[in-house]
Amino acid sequence: VLLVESGGGTVQTGGSLRLSCAASGFTYSGYCMGWFRQAPGKEREGVASLRSNGIIRYADSVKGRFTISKDSAKNTLYLQMNSLKPEDTAMYYCGFRASCAWGSELRPTTYSYWGQGTQVIVSS
Repeated sequence: VLLVESGGGTVQTGGSLRLSCAASGFTYSGYCMGWFRQAPGKEREGVASLRSNGIIRYADSVKGRFTISKDSAKNTLYLQMNSLKPEDTAMYYCGFRASCAWGSELRPTTYSYWGQGTQVIVSS
């Protein structure tokens, strides 16, 4: 499984960014994909997840501001981020796991494959 993120950058508070994750090399059903982030000195945390059946979960900190989606034809996962805050500043990673236990979708330790990350900086 190969995951390649893009779309990060620097924006001002209140701005928007859309991250993309191009995925390849898998034919699984029942998988989970997700967006995670890691700020300097902090642990990686789950932001949003999408199961292969379409069920979505968000971290409370991003509900109402971030939207996860997938273009199946392009095998690309997206994260639309609106109303960005300085505390959203982090390296953002795309993750993939072949099976998806209920309740663990936002736990980074349960994911097996990762992209290289894309940096998001929100200036105040």
